[in-house]
Amino acid sequence: MKHLLLIASALVLTGCMEAQPPHQVTDLSSSDFQIETISDGLLKPWGIAELPNGSFLVTEFSGALKHIKNGEVRDISGLPDDIFVNGQGGLMGIVLAPDFASSRELFMSYAYGTKDANGTAIFRARLKGAALTGGETIFRAGTKAAGSHFGGRMAFLPDDSLILTLGDGFAYREEAQNLGSHLGKILRLSRDGTPLADNPFSDNSEAKAEIYSYGHRNVQGLIYDAKSGNLWSHEHGPRGGDELNLLKPGANYGWPLATTGRDYNGARITPHDTYEGTEPFIHDWVPSIAPSGLAIYRGDKFPQWEGDALVGALAGQSLWVIDLDGTKSVGETRLLSNLKKRVRDVIVDQDGTILILTESEDGGQLLRISPKP
Repeated sequence: MKHLLLIASALVLTGCMEAQPPHQVTDLSSSDFQIETISDGLLKPWGIAELPNGSFLVTEFSGALKHIKNGEVRDISGLPDDIFVNGQGGLMGIVLAPDFASSRELFMSYAYGTKDANGTAIFRARLKGAALTGGETIFRAGTKAAGSHFGGRMAFLPDDSLILTLGDGFAYREEAQNLGSHLGKILRLSRDGTPLADNPFSDNSEAKAEIYSYGHRNVQGLIYDAKSGNLWSHEHGPRGGDELNLLKPGANYGWPLATTGRDYNGARITPHDTYEGTEPFIHDWVPSIAPSGLAIYRGDKFPQWEGDALVGALAGQSLWVIDLDGTKSVGETRLLSNLKKRVRDVIVDQDGTILILTESEDGGQLLRISPKP
């Protein structure tokens, strides 16, 4: 009950949400770049991983895994047989093991369960030709009775631990402050899906041992930047209040005690855009862009964006570049809004070009963005 009392006390405190200064946004259209279509006709693509040979694996929300090489698309077999496709749940993220070149091991996140009890799971397997072999579900988060806010992004840290993002289940937002629940959390796991002994709350008998950070809403962007050593995430706000966050072990990111967004009926969720004892966001969006997919640019194709964050936008139908000065946001640029396509995921490939997965009524695409010749 402690987390409920914290929320109640926050709501009765006097004060008002501070007005946020308008962000200065630079717009660049598709005509400012060279854009190559690597593949089209994808069905609700969700996550992308580049293989060492320069080909790609793409997850499709409906429960398919595609291998894309030289413009040819083929299905990969051996996926989990309990993928729950409903609402915002389906086959989601994909990440290669750090030693993929030798182990051929990869990890995918997916929704499992039923309408009355569902959650996010991790599937581990090895890629062999056009099939996944030795596949097993190594982790299942606690369930909820809602088809929304599954999270599902993953990333590896240098110590070989796996980070998984989760959502608050939409109707269960207070659980984001409850350490006894997986909802609204980011987790840190071993490669076999078990919690690590040095996790922040491993000594707390009332907390889930997997928890790395808490107080999140629906985290659909995650990236570890090896050059800076920073772990970044972003999450959906309600009506406004999307956030880019610098993750720290054991930290509380405030949801729903603090947000610059409002509820869908226009009501104030909390009078606070920041709250004592919680981590402030690095960048936020009001109104919401519905961020999905996150990368930190490292490469020589776009030197002006070195170290900046690349953020896909669903509702915003564009790709955003957040100008980072260390860990401070100092500006933003919106790309490709004229394409009017939802951007579900973004990565930087081995050559330093930017790849995005788009969604639209005429099918999803994998696009490569390069500087003009």
